[in-house]
Amino acid sequence: MKQKFLALILLSFSISLLAQPQKVAIENTEKGMKLIVNDQSFMVNGMNWDYFPVGTNYSYSLWTQSDDFIKKALDDEMSLLKNMNVNTIRVYTGIQPKWITYIYETYGIYTMLNHSFGRYGLTLDGAWEGNTDYADPRVKELLLNEVTALVEEYRNTPGLLLYLLGNENNYGLFWRGAETEDIPMEDRESTQMARYLYKLFNEASVAMKAIDPNHPVSICNGDLLFLDIIAEECKDVDIFGINVYRGISFTDMFDRVKKEYGKPVLLTEFGSDAFNAITMEEAQKEQAIYNVANWKEIYENAAGIGKAGNSLGGFTFQFSDGWWKYGQTEYLDVHDSHASWSNGGYLFDYKAGHNNMNEEWFGICAKGPTNAKGFYQLSPRASYYALQEAHQLNPYAVGTNLQTIQQHFSDIQVVESLLKARGDKSALEGEKLKKISLSRFSAQNTTYNTGGISISTPDVADPNNPNNPVFPNQLRL
Repeated sequence: MKQKFLALILLSFSISLLAQPQKVAIENTEKGMKLIVNDQSFMVNGMNWDYFPVGTNYSYSLWTQSDDFIKKALDDEMSLLKNMNVNTIRVYTGIQPKWITYIYETYGIYTMLNHSFGRYGLTLDGAWEGNTDYADPRVKELLLNEVTALVEEYRNTPGLLLYLLGNENNYGLFWRGAETEDIPMEDRESTQMARYLYKLFNEASVAMKAIDPNHPVSICNGDLLFLDIIAEECKDVDIFGINVYRGISFTDMFDRVKKEYGKPVLLTEFGSDAFNAITMEEAQKEQAIYNVANWKEIYENAAGIGKAGNSLGGFTFQFSDGWWKYGQTEYLDVHDSHASWSNGGYLFDYKAGHNNMNEEWFGICAKGPTNAKGFYQLSPRASYYALQEAHQLNPYAVGTNLQTIQQHFSDIQVVESLLKARGDKSALEGEKLKKISLSRFSAQNTTYNTGGISISTPDVADPNNPNNPVFPNQLRL
């Protein structure tokens, strides 16, 4: 009885901890910088996550669906994320606080809440502005009002890890649309506009932390473009969030940020697509190799390991394929194989003068068709299983050093991950065939079958069918 009573006390204590908003801070010591959550070291094993059924695009929102629909969608996907040891997801605004808490209390997964900060346009005086002018006083007022209201609403939400502002807004100073293009080069005009952007980022960070001192504020930059201006204008930003697509290695990225900015680094996007633009075939193995190599560097640069010591973790891009990413409004039910930009860091399909990055194929899970209720199934690719192994490592555990990290990653066998993914795919396809066969068997009991492209008659007559000795009484696929 005494043991049961103690167990109940411990259970109640654990539940009360989950029900409380987290205190998140940055610890900066001679060993480096790291995230501290409720007094514990925390490495972000993150994933860029969204929910877009095939046939939908950016105008679709999971969070406007019924509670029952949202719960099932979350249960389907968060269970997969938990299984691969993901502890944080990146989610754009729109998610209600109750779902952040549900994800955390049910699956132990935190949320980094992302406000786009005018990246894809905004409404001024009732009119839509497709390109945000950060020098406009109306823009400044609007964005500051939005992010402070956001903090007021979410600051006491259990499961909230931190706030993220923007998504490659520095590229938005060049690009005039939402589709991804080649990384731009800065010019005089864009440099002037960048200073307005980063000043406003800093002002927003100050305003947000005045309301909520318990959750850090990060910005999301496209690579290191304008790092010099960022260092000058964003002194009050807590974390340097960065989207980086450099291929197999981040090269000098961690060292440069340490030397030129001095803030901790959070990889808000990185990874590889799973499509070979030369052979026009799925590239699961190559995607896994690149993702594993990227995570190895993220851990190697964590505090206390011996390298830059400024890595807080990262968010793999992305959990499932985005079938709408290339055309955005057209052919939404087609998994497009057109590459939209070129990147020499991905040598497995790079060819000078040709695009090789396939926006619709970055998922570490392939996306199945949308059913009548609006749900879909995911098929894990090799990256899923490879990263599942990668995330078993805790770089802050006693005894972890550069050598143990390198050994851990050398033990990850991408070929084995590929075989697991193929096995999953075969099982899923077998289940689909089973359902089709059962459906057809049921139909044969009520009507005649007039044939079809997947139907053939057995070569040998059925001896148990005396009424029809020539044609058997069942079909095969």
